[in-house]
Amino acid sequence: MAYLICKDVSLGYENITLVENLNFEVNAGDYLCIVGENGTGKSTLVKTILHLRRPLKGNIYYSDGITPTQVGYLPQQTSVQKDFPASVKEIVLSGFQGKTGLRPFYTKAEKEEAKEAMARLGIEGLENMSYMELSGGQQQRVLLARALCAADKLLLLDEPATGLDPYGADEMYKTIKSLNESGISIIMITHDIQAALQFSTHILNIGSTPFFGTRDEYLNSREGLRYLRFHKEAEHV
Repeated sequence: MAYLICKDVSLGYENITLVENLNFEVNAGDYLCIVGENGTGKSTLVKTILHLRRPLKGNIYYSDGITPTQVGYLPQQTSVQKDFPASVKEIVLSGFQGKTGLRPFYTKAEKEEAKEAMARLGIEGLENMSYMELSGGQQQRVLLARALCAADKLLLLDEPATGLDPYGADEMYKTIKSLNESGISIIMITHDIQAALQFSTHILNIGSTPFFGTRDEYLNSREGLRYLRFHKEAEHV
């Protein structure tokens, strides 16, 4: 079952086209990593997936009852986010805001679901702590728990390991893979090709000639072979 379908999409802004003829889909259980150099349109694609920006051409649409507001979104972390004055519990619960409508409170079921999300990510003992007091890795887990409360089928993660040390990044990637193995489809934008090759099921490489396929198909593509050649040469430097 396809959750998201991108058909013949061109992305850009004003009179500048960043990428053309983009075609891919995300099915139940997929782990899609989106890679590509800076300026190729990855951030524009994120906004388009969330329906915050319209494509220049083509369409991105959802199926299986999913809407853009039901996509759990973890944006790149900024210095402003790191200093956000709220408790862990408050931030995680805010993931339900897209579902509450005019209701000015969270239900008992939503509070229980938030506790389950925190337990799932190993931060259940931090719920009353200030978000500002947490480590970078803990903060990312809080934001991921918030994204889980927003949706339970599809997560969109924008550079989730940015700013984390190597151990913290590895733990974050393993956590995301665990969520994927539990049945949640993942779309992850990343510069970490090694992580993409280790954890993903599919790869979308944005560039002058976009590539979309399985991880193994990527390794046999022009972009994949170029990466392997570069990586091999780097090991001998």
